[in-house]
Amino acid sequence: MRRTSLATSALNVLLRPTTAGMRTPDRTFDRLVATAERRTRADAAAVPEFVADLRVVLHSFASCPGLSPMGWQSVVSDIGVRLENRLRIDRLIRQIPEIEDEPIENPVIITGLPRTATTLAHNILAGSAGHRGPALWELLFTDIDRGEGAARAHIEDTRKMARAFMRLAPAFRVIHPLDAEKPDECNYVLPHGSSHLARADMPDYNRWQRDRNYLPDYAYLRQAVQVLQYGRERRRWILKSPMHLGHLPEILAVFPGATIVWTHRDPAAAIGSVCSLVETTQALHVRRPDPQAIGRTWLELQASAVERARAARAAAEGVSFVDVPYAWLAAEPHARMPELYDRIGATWTDRDAGNLDAALARARSGRSHEYELSRYGLTAADVGAAFGDYSERYCAT
Repeated sequence: MRRTSLATSALNVLLRPTTAGMRTPDRTFDRLVATAERRTRADAAAVPEFVADLRVVLHSFASCPGLSPMGWQSVVSDIGVRLENRLRIDRLIRQIPEIEDEPIENPVIITGLPRTATTLAHNILAGSAGHRGPALWELLFTDIDRGEGAARAHIEDTRKMARAFMRLAPAFRVIHPLDAEKPDECNYVLPHGSSHLARADMPDYNRWQRDRNYLPDYAYLRQAVQVLQYGRERRRWILKSPMHLGHLPEILAVFPGATIVWTHRDPAAAIGSVCSLVETTQALHVRRPDPQAIGRTWLELQASAVERARAARAAAEGVSFVDVPYAWLAAEPHARMPELYDRIGATWTDRDAGNLDAALARARSGRSHEYELSRYGLTAADVGAAFGDYSERYCAT
């Protein structure tokens, strides 16, 4: 499986002059803030903690050994988009305070280890009548309804970004294809977490993000969902991210009444696939990804997330958790998806069955995603020791 295209090396040569900004990250960040303020007609001083924390992210990447010119440019672009989105949402809420009165009723939050069929579950549930998942373009350009023309412009911008990314990383056509108009992960709104670590090995950032308070991030996610709902038809929200697994208390605090759909898979299989995904992502951002470091970091990240999730689940009262073993969606989806619908209080229809058939056809159209756990310095015994009795308790069919 080729992780990057032949164009990657040439693009790194062309972008080499941009790496001068790595030597002056504060100056680079200040320019990003000024641009975001100009484009959104908003004041970054209104969200000081958000801005300060994103500065930490840029500094972390700037000091990352081996970050490539393309990696640096990707990070700068991403932080610019995140700043603009945050300022736009803050300005909207100041102008239209009623946005924060929008009720987010009984949302479904899909989470689980990465590579456990969360995407399949999200696509089917979000495509159901009466349900809605935020599309990739809405996560990048979060706004109230400004008409079809504005929406099409944002969709086309997102398509260009997705096409460029998929050309540079063809493996993602198999691992996690991007589509501007399909539901995608909340990571594009949430400003911090393991999504940044998928781009580069940054131990200092890892320690920093692990200890910070994530409640403001999830309050911001709720605001983003309220903006997307304001002035539009109200439907049940279907939100998804593996990163939610480590932050269930925050989710339940800002989305009271949420139903948690937790997908499960043998960690030995999931972690190998996660590491392969991370290696592919890092290949776009650093010159020589270290598979051994990827294995150590991501085993610890995911085992810790499961441990926190289990503790949060034990402490939660009156919260609906729906466990979905991987085999439900991978081996017998037609029998199990109606059961999942019933458990979240939804009705399975012929339309949903058609959506499932289409999603399964797309998933089978590419060749399989290949990986070996040993490439990342791990064994099944290592993974089993890190996860304890998780597999035995939750992953059986």
